[in-house]
Amino acid sequence: MSISAVMGISLSGMQAQQTRLSATANNIANAVTPSYDRLETQFTSSKPGGVTASVAPSGDTTFDDTSNVDLASEMLSLVETEIGFKANAAVWETGADIWDVLLSIKRD
Repeated sequence: MSISAVMGISLSGMQAQQTRLSATANNIANAVTPSYDRLETQFTSSKPGGVTASVAPSGDTTFDDTSNVDLASEMLSLVETEIGFKANAAVWETGADIWDVLLSIKRD
């Protein structure tokens, strides 16, 4: 696998985590909105490598004055998102460092 392929996979991971963060932020913002149906993020691996994220309502709609958002779960989702993003960013930075080393070898 090439360095650029690995960097592309890590980029797709960061984009997927950004999508998850957006859905989680929306859930937190609407936690007290009556009958709000929380958004869930689904991750799917893509063929050449990497991951995509899609967001859809959970389908557990309540038809009363409450929402189905659990703030503790949403906070956990934020922590998981941060860890996932940082891991993919570390891979990206490592790939960039390797490119720098390869370019310095080529110049010499």
